[in-house]
Order: sequence, then structure tokens, then C-alpha cells
Amino acid sequence: MASDGLKDMLGRVRLTPVKKAKSILLGALANISIQTERCSLPAALDRIVSSNLFSPEDLPAHPRSTMDGFAVRAADTFGASSSMPCYLEIDGEVAMGQMPEGEVRQGKCFHIATGGLLPAGSDAVMMFEHTIPVDGKMIEVVKSVGVGINLISRGEDIEKNSPVLSKGHLLRPQDLGLLAGLGIAEVEVYKRPKVGILSTGDEIVPWSQSPPPGKIRDINGITLAALCERLGAEVTDYGIVSDSEETFFATLKRATNENNVVLFSGGSSVGMRDLGERVIEKLGNPGILVHGVALKPGKPIIIGLSHETAIFGLPGHPVSAMVCFEFFVGPALRLLAGSQPDQLFTPSIRAIVARNINSAAGRLDLVRVQLQEQENNLPLAIPVLGKSGSISTLSRAHGYFLIDEPSQGLNKDTQVEVYLLL
Repeated sequence: MASDGLKDMLGRVRLTPVKKAKSILLGALANISIQTERCSLPAALDRIVSSNLFSPEDLPAHPRSTMDGFAVRAADTFGASSSMPCYLEIDGEVAMGQMPEGEVRQGKCFHIATGGLLPAGSDAVMMFEHTIPVDGKMIEVVKSVGVGINLISRGEDIEKNSPVLSKGHLLRPQDLGLLAGLGIAEVEVYKRPKVGILSTGDEIVPWSQSPPPGKIRDINGITLAALCERLGAEVTDYGIVSDSEETFFATLKRATNENNVVLFSGGSSVGMRDLGERVIEKLGNPGILVHGVALKPGKPIIIGLSHETAIFGLPGHPVSAMVCFEFFVGPALRLLAGSQPDQLFTPSIRAIVARNINSAAGRLDLVRVQLQEQENNLPLAIPVLGKSGSISTLSRAHGYFLIDEPSQGLNKDTQVEVYLLL
């Protein structure tokens, strides 16, 4: 069990700082091999590229117009103005989707639409707005145009053999468009992590049922599954597991053998011999990495590793479970999905705290907030207060900010970094 050996007066191992706990976790996962597979482009959205990609061709493959107008020789327009125009003969037209026929010669031009292929002999496009028709075969040019203006040159977007996307890149819609433009029909990506989810506790019933007195609906099961699926994981729900150690161990062992990550909620309160700790110790190899972090909410998390499967014992309270997911499970899943360590971040914005907030020194406090726009200023971060069991606080929150371990709070009007809950 990873710890610094220090214990409190009740015999509990001292809480691990969040940054250190995350470092222990990601360090343990760093050498785990991740399998890859070929994926068709339409199915590649939100997958992670497993090798550097290079362009097989120039994009565009031929110079194209970026404006409606006339393909011209730039030299023919030098010095043109409204008071001293030049005149060009319309000698052809570029048909969309076809290679232009003929060549733009001195004193002549071709009619061209946006996206049309630039005809030979031309090196610029004159916008319609800078011309005046004389008749059906002649235009008056009232402004000069330079070489390369209003066109995109061959390979200007991407040159052949140049880097396109780096290993570890998350494929977004615009990335699929880029690959499609280069004719890349398949891409090698990392396989999706497999996640097994268990809910523990004899007081839990399925969320779809009406709980009898003394029972509560399973909130964590569906919430954690949704969080995992948003990160691209394949989720298996192992249902509600009894507090019986024999039953729990058998289910956890099966889930560990079948998945890259296993989550169970409940059974993780800090204590030397609680159920979650005992079953992870029985699985071993190497077993428990962290038990308890200096975080509010989310203190009683257990982080373990059995062979190459990460195991997380999350608090039973829904908000605490989601906070632990944000800090530990999410980064682990992204790493196991192929993201590079420097890409494991949460989008954030700057905001101003709306009121004084107290905090206990020695722990990292997560404060849920709603954001409110302010004219000519940063958004206002309004704390959403509530206990760790109140799932509505996260549902109402737009994000959260952190109060560092040494601090005893923040004053009103302090600028903070608000991490967005998307």
C-alpha cells in the first residue's frame, strides 16, 4: 500500500495530497500497453490517433479561387484605379468541378467562381466588386491586384509528406474533415478502454425502482457510466453488489479480469480494514496505491491496481464520487485511451468570486459555482452550496474552482480559474 507511513491518532494512514495521488496513479499506468485498431473515418469521431499522421498529397492539389470574379495575370492590373482603369478581355470561363481549358494570356481573363480551379497563365483573382462590365466580352478593372491574391495555392493548406495530426490527438469533426480532404479513409486509433461499474451496499436498489423505507436509488451507477461513455469508454454494468465480502470479491475479481478500469462506489470510507480495502488487497499485484486524499468532497477514495487494471473505490455520496472521477478516474481513462500526459486538462475560464469562501487548511477544496455574465468584466462565480450527498448541486453548477491546501479561504472579488463541467 502506497503511503508515507505517517498515521493520525486513530491509526489511519495520513491523507495523500491530490497532486501526489494523481502522480502515483498516472505513474503506475504509464507503462501499461494500449492496443490499437484500424477505424473507418466516419467511426473515428472522438477516437485518439495512435501514430503521427502525414499528408499523402498536397491540399489543395491545384490552385483554387477564394472569390467570385476573374482569373487574371496580376501584372495586367498594375496601376489600375477608378480614375485610370485598365481593360481586360473575357477569354473563357472556369466550369466548376472541371480542369480549365486554355490559358489566360496577356490582356485577357477568365470568369471564375469561388472554389474554381485556377487556369494556366493566371496568378491572381480579381473580385467582381473591383470590375465594371463594358460589354459581354470586356471588363473595366478599377483596382490592381497582387500575385497570389484571392486564391489558395497548391499545398498551401497542407503540403505532401508534412505532419497532419500527432500521436495522441483526439479526433474532432474538423479533423475528420481534414483527413477526408486528404483522401485518408481509415486511421489507426487506440482501442476504447473497457470499464466495469459496481454499486455496493445492501441499502441500494436500481434507480428504476421505487425504494422501500430504508433503501435508496442507485445514483452513482448511471452517473459514472455516463461519465465514462462521454470519455469514449465501453461500459459494463455489473449491477448492485451485496456488502458480503465473498460476493463483492467474486464480482470485483471478475470485473477486474474483464476490464481496463473498474469503479465501485460505497465501501470506501477511510478505515484500516473496510470492505473496499480488503478486497483490493486480496486481488493484489500491486494492490492499493492510495487510500484517502486531502480533498473535499472526495476524501475517502481508494486507488488500486491489479496487474494492468486500475481499480477505484469511490465514495457513496454522488457529488463526492463525481469529484473523484474528475480528479482521478477521468485522467486515468484518457491516459488509457491514448491521450498524452500534457493533454490531460479540463477546459477553464477566469471568473470573479461572488462572496467570501472559508476553507480548512491542509486539504484541496472544490467549490461548485454558477457563472453569471457581467458587462465589461469577467463572469461572476456564484458558489452553489450543499452537502456531498446533494446531487442537485452538481446539476446546477457550470463548473468549479479550487482552494489550495495551504489556504483558509478566498475573499470576495478574487479572480479564480473556473474549470467547466461540460
